[in-house]
Amino acid sequence: MGTSQVSLTVNDAAIELDDFVQRFIDHVVGSILATLKGTGEINSVDINIVEDKITIDLNNKVVPTNPFVSDITRNVITAMVSSLKGVREPNRINISIRR
Repeated sequence: MGTSQVSLTVNDAAIELDDFVQRFIDHVVGSILATLKGTGEINSVDINIVEDKITIDLNNKVVPTNPFVSDITRNVITAMVSSLKGVREPNRINISIRR
C-alpha cells in the first residue's frame, strides 16, 4: 500500500485523523475490499453508512454486496469509528480514501 489520503466524517462533522488512524482505516478498508470478489486495484474508495444502510463505491463504481457482507462491513466500520475520540452515536459515516 502506498501513501493514501483518508478522510472521515461522522454525523456530517469532519474528524481529525492522525497518521496512525489514517493508516489503520486504510488497512481495514483495504482488507475488507480484498475479501470481496472482483474488486481489483484500489484507487479511490467512498464508504457511506446512514443508519443501517451502507454503500461502497470503489473506483467510482458501486460494489454490490449481499445482506451479510453489508451487515458485517457496517458493524466493523461503525465499531472502529465509535472508538475514536470525540465520536458519539455515529448514525452517518463517510470514509473517503484516495491512493
